[in-house]
Amino acid sequence: MIYLDNNATTRVAPEVLDAMKPYLSEFFGNPASAHALGREMKRAVEQAREQVASFIGAANPDEIVFTSCGSESDNWAIRGILDTRPEKKHIVTTLVEHEAVRNLCQLLENEGYEVTWLGVDGNGDLNLEDVRSALRPDTALVSIMLANNETGVLFPIEEIGCIVRENSEAAFHVDGVQAVGKIPIDLKNTAIDLFALSGHKLHAPQGVGALYIRSGISLPQFIIGGAQEHGRRAGTSAVPNIVGLGAACRIAFEDDGHERIERLRNRLEDEILERIPNARLNGNPDRSKRLPNTSNISFEYVDGQSILTHLDEAGICVSTGSACHSSTRESSPTLRAMNVPFTAAQGSIRFSLGRYNTDAEIETTLSVLPEIIARLAAMSPYEEELSRLK
Repeated sequence: MIYLDNNATTRVAPEVLDAMKPYLSEFFGNPASAHALGREMKRAVEQAREQVASFIGAANPDEIVFTSCGSESDNWAIRGILDTRPEKKHIVTTLVEHEAVRNLCQLLENEGYEVTWLGVDGNGDLNLEDVRSALRPDTALVSIMLANNETGVLFPIEEIGCIVRENSEAAFHVDGVQAVGKIPIDLKNTAIDLFALSGHKLHAPQGVGALYIRSGISLPQFIIGGAQEHGRRAGTSAVPNIVGLGAACRIAFEDDGHERIERLRNRLEDEILERIPNARLNGNPDRSKRLPNTSNISFEYVDGQSILTHLDEAGICVSTGSACHSSTRESSPTLRAMNVPFTAAQGSIRFSLGRYNTDAEIETTLSVLPEIIARLAAMSPYEEELSRLK
């Protein structure tokens, strides 16, 4: 199997699994317990907290709170800030956010909040002046992702943070789920107040995430119960998963394989665009403004679900976009916001590479994909348009 869907989830790294194993067997105590076994579990959690904090450049490990996933982190950050500022009813976000943010903000509109939805251009980029002009005295929160999960386009969050800080009293929340482990992050040198991440995007297990809460920012508990996570999030800590997240951050910090992944992505992207006449890139052509592992490519007048099915039959795993809306056959909100024509958007495929991909896998994909596209194009009702592209 060739796995090119690493933005959906990643394989648990063997080193991460090794770090977790003791906490799935001989170390089984509750970290809230006072005895020796509980103290060992507590020590492991705090070590992981330090590893996560160091990796994302937090000023203090206490700024890290463990959660179940990125969606929980996003929801807690947004709901929590709004609860602390009940007099402010305005939110600024973008049309291309992950469902965890976009769907929540749509729900908040029904609850009486006003949301300013910032658009993007054809490359998927934000206009920073749009951010500035959207800020108001009653803006409670600005929520903008660091890296788009479908196109890999990066938003300049350091500059955005400065704009928010200098022109409003709003809190600045960043969904960093797709970026962590792929690009350097140093939160203490930014104006970011809240930052969400998820373990399964960087070779930790599914079911663990974290929320960075800058010192001085106070959020009400999202889950009510005991005093876990220094009284900020109730519930018995998932110690094996937390240890796995810490180990994944340590490994990613030491990893020097990002250039190799980017080289493989570049080769895949370049040859697809060169060899397949109806292929077009979705996202900024300047690769420095995209994640180094991601290519979103549309095959005009061909159905993306059919492409995915044929690649799956060939043993190649890809996505038609975000895994969170893969069950629908609509073009994604991200591509609609970029004004990608429906005839192209419906044929979009996201290729997202990871540390375990090889040159041979890219070679195999490039040998299989053109024939699949040609076969599907021959069945397309848009034969005249496809002939024009050749």
